[in-house]
Amino acid sequence: MLNRHAKIIRLIEIAGEVSGRKKLQKMVYIAKQLNMDFDERFEFHMYGPYSEELTLRVDELCNMGLLDEQMESKGAIQLYRYTLNEAGRDFLRFHEVDFGLGERLIQRMNEENSRFLELVSTILYFNNLPYDEMKAKIFTFKSKQRYTEAEIQKGMTFIEELRALMNADSDALAH
Repeated sequence: MLNRHAKIIRLIEIAGEVSGRKKLQKMVYIAKQLNMDFDERFEFHMYGPYSEELTLRVDELCNMGLLDEQMESKGAIQLYRYTLNEAGRDFLRFHEVDFGLGERLIQRMNEENSRFLELVSTILYFNNLPYDEMKAKIFTFKSKQRYTEAEIQKGMTFIEELRALMNADSDALAH
């Protein structure tokens, strides 16, 4: 059970800081879709793939004092920042989590904003559809975000970049 919690703590340790609940949701979803070892189940919601399990685990980690959650208000918007504290570092000493090449994936995703990661996670959610159908779903379900075709192409390229990061080790082993 606590191993699932440890994976979330480790992700935040690697990232240094994750700005926003939505961004954390998208990072875990994308990582899971790229075969990183996350167990949370996701459903499609207003902001793309969402996991109630992940929300509950993050709340538990904050309540146990293993993660720090800072809230800041920006007008009507509340932004949550997650960082690892000393108790969380101590916890990881007893729950080793090795993401291997996934560490680079986490760092790379954290460089992007939550709006872009929302698009990328939505592309991955509809990845089983032909490109034109996937694009139509994004334009329909994400109409408020006003994503452009160019942004969808950028998202597709980003997914390939992340896949390449995850496959770098197997490429090196093949040579």
